[in-house]
Amino acid sequence: MVFAEIIPEFLRYIRFEKRMSDHTFLAYQNDLTSFFTFLESQYELTGIGEVKHTHIRSWLAGLKEAQCSERTLQRKISAVKSLYKYLLRTGAVTVNPTRLVLTPKAPARLPVFLEEQQTELIGGGATAFAEGFEGVTEYLILELLYQTGMRRAELVQLKEADVEYSRQQIRVLGKRNKERMVPAGDALLAELKAYTELKRKNFNQAEPFLLCLKTGKRLYAQYVYRVVQKHLKGVTTLTKKSPHVLRHTFATHMLNNGAELNAIKEMLGHSSLAATQVYTHNNIERLKEVYRKAHPKS
Repeated sequence: MVFAEIIPEFLRYIRFEKRMSDHTFLAYQNDLTSFFTFLESQYELTGIGEVKHTHIRSWLAGLKEAQCSERTLQRKISAVKSLYKYLLRTGAVTVNPTRLVLTPKAPARLPVFLEEQQTELIGGGATAFAEGFEGVTEYLILELLYQTGMRRAELVQLKEADVEYSRQQIRVLGKRNKERMVPAGDALLAELKAYTELKRKNFNQAEPFLLCLKTGKRLYAQYVYRVVQKHLKGVTTLTKKSPHVLRHTFATHMLNNGAELNAIKEMLGHSSLAATQVYTHNNIERLKEVYRKAHPKS
């Protein structure tokens, strides 16, 4: 099977069967295109059956020499390994050369988050919201991200019907179309109800999406990013000021205030507990800092 035939088939598989996110889909597409371009230019290979583990190692070595980070290398080899799993399953190959290729270990990276007092400053005068409807939208973007821990993409596609006021919960459509229910407090629900009424007054034909722009059109990812970055600048000196910081903040504050790790896992929509356990490391680091400051023999 030649390279030109493989990529489109595999991409259809991860898009429609594996239901990978747009971000991962595009990354895998670029990674595999780059991989096959390397094989053709460096080794004049055109068929998947010709590829050996030495070719893959050579590709990774070249990327490392080009100062490619460990995390990026991890993703690239993950794309190639996923491809070979698919090819083995379909019978296109009988040997998997990636089994002889070690995945580089990336250094541990702890999630960054806001302190509780910093979250209280948002909307409390430390940052200025826009006038009128736009300002209310900005405020609710921040509140929803912090109070529910949802991802930016999940917030953008949130619909009015996803808010279940009687059950005090919000339906969130996560990765691979996996639904989860996240609890919502009385104050947030009241604010969402008032916002929905205001939206209907302002726009006769408002879209079904919960939050919208001042024009009545649905939110888009870059707008959410800009809003979060603008308001976090007023309350923190963290280098990273993305919507994901509020997701990390939600999980860290929940854990610090006694929530069980399994409950946090469900609310975040993680597929395994391993992804959620990273927040326990933040807790341990906080305890170490308290110990260093408080213990006379530290």
